[in-house]
Amino acid sequence: MTVFLGLIAGVAQAATAVPPPIIDMHLHAETADAYGPPGQRICAPYGPWPERDPRKPIDDYLQRFSIAPGCSHSFVAPVRDDDIRDRSIAALRRFNIVAVASGNDPARVEHWRKLAPDRIISGLSFGDGKLPSIAQLRTLHAAGRLQVMGEIDAQYAGIAPNDPRLEPYYALAEELDIPVGIHVGPGPPGIAYFGSPNMRLAHGNALLLEEVVIRHPKLRIYVMHSGWPLAEPMIALMYAYPQVYVDTGIIGYGYPRADFHAYLKRLVDAGFGERIMFGSDQMIWPDAISAAIESITSAPFLSEQQKRDILYHNAARFLRLKP
Repeated sequence: MTVFLGLIAGVAQAATAVPPPIIDMHLHAETADAYGPPGQRICAPYGPWPERDPRKPIDDYLQRFSIAPGCSHSFVAPVRDDDIRDRSIAALRRFNIVAVASGNDPARVEHWRKLAPDRIISGLSFGDGKLPSIAQLRTLHAAGRLQVMGEIDAQYAGIAPNDPRLEPYYALAEELDIPVGIHVGPGPPGIAYFGSPNMRLAHGNALLLEEVVIRHPKLRIYVMHSGWPLAEPMIALMYAYPQVYVDTGIIGYGYPRADFHAYLKRLVDAGFGERIMFGSDQMIWPDAISAAIESITSAPFLSEQQKRDILYHNAARFLRLKP
């Protein structure tokens, strides 16, 4: 954990003018074309979700969802890879954030880390595509380039959280004491028709992780997007297995604010405010980082201590950082 300690210590000892530190458990090191043609838009937040006329091609829906959405507030993705990278890192510095940056290309993640070694914790995304070899992961870990295993986004490939194909990765993470972040829950509306034909919402039930955490009692695992929209299974898993954490993910800035706050309040009211971690889920929209922070700081039902817990303290504990 010395790498984590060094990262946080460098931030904590900065000038007093900087804002209180934040740990972002869910940031992507992506290319501009990661989700289609560069320049995609995203509503922040969406209001009513766009409806689709099934008689029309899916492109008609995508035009209204991510090309020219009719929402009052949206972000436009940069069209160059280096703009996404540089603006994301600038936001990390501006808001005093140390972020778990994941991507399916370890070289890209390492490039980001070298540009901002005081701001980047190295992660690895996999699952929606070819699964990496265990040998490859061991090599990355030995080189200090695999500090968090995630985002595991196998749900997009039709692989459930308890699928035997993921078992070797859970076992390795437990053996090496690597935190695991797994996608459980939402994808873009209509995703099975245009991007991930094997994506199934049935795999978005957090209780599918029950056998995983039983087999691997020492595994540090967090459920991305807090298992939205299935709050009751998520609460049941967190209650029965006190080592399970969640992050906020895209539901913080991309989903209707009233719904996000109600969902977050449901988890807090159930007693899990100390196991909710901030995750911006910044993909190709660097402005999402500030919007995701604001979704926490504006929550009227959270005390200042609870806000700091979500933005920093819970993740520091999960990552086993010392004060």
